[in-house]
Amino acid sequence: MQSVPAQQVGRDSVQGMDVLGLSRQLVVVVCDNWDATNGWLQRFELEEPAWKPAAPPTRVSLGRNGIAWGRGLHPMPQEGPQKQEGDGRSPAGVFALPYVFGKATLDAVKGIRMPYVQCTGSLECVDDVKSTYYNQIVDRTNVSEPDWRSFENMLSPGEEYRLGVVVEHNLPPKAGGGSCIFLHVWAAPGHTTSGCTAMALPDLEALVAWMDHEALPLLVQLPKTEYARFQRAWRLPVVSTNSP
Repeated sequence: MQSVPAQQVGRDSVQGMDVLGLSRQLVVVVCDNWDATNGWLQRFELEEPAWKPAAPPTRVSLGRNGIAWGRGLHPMPQEGPQKQEGDGRSPAGVFALPYVFGKATLDAVKGIRMPYVQCTGSLECVDDVKSTYYNQIVDRTNVSEPDWRSFENMLSPGEEYRLGVVVEHNLPPKAGGGSCIFLHVWAAPGHTTSGCTAMALPDLEALVAWMDHEALPLLVQLPKTEYARFQRAWRLPVVSTNSP
């Protein structure tokens, strides 16, 4: 997602089944099935030769209609739902987590080890499929002729974007493939999203404090049947199949 400075875990650098590339940090989200609207998140660190849990599982909320295969670093399976713009599903697969955003100034975000973007009133995530800026976060004041009619204001009222992590989904942008995907604060415990993954603020703060851009953190988000299916081929860590 977008043209804000960040490290890249490029699609071209991840060949075949080596979808985890050089990553040493995984944010794993597992849910019961494609239609599940909640799941559980666990952090893992690579301690050669194995992935080790970095924290206990915590609860997360997903899209109001569940999850569907998104466009990320993984080979695209043909079986299962495919994510589309406005479908109310969170993306399934493996995705880079390039940078963090929030309402606070950088000085107020203590100890962060990720690129950080402070939200402003002119910072917008474009979800207009007809726009040349589709699925990008842009500063409206830097665009001479904005061509979008639909967008998310990144300084929106409420707590959801008080702190968040960009999920690098649908890049390069495919029109209608889904846009503006984040890890962010939930509106209320268990409250579903339009396609993001949401959690309690303390859980998100702990996640952001743990993330290190040099470790190339990735999000792995799957129903538990698909997780079991691809675990060995994708070198995924062992996770509990039961929610916390």
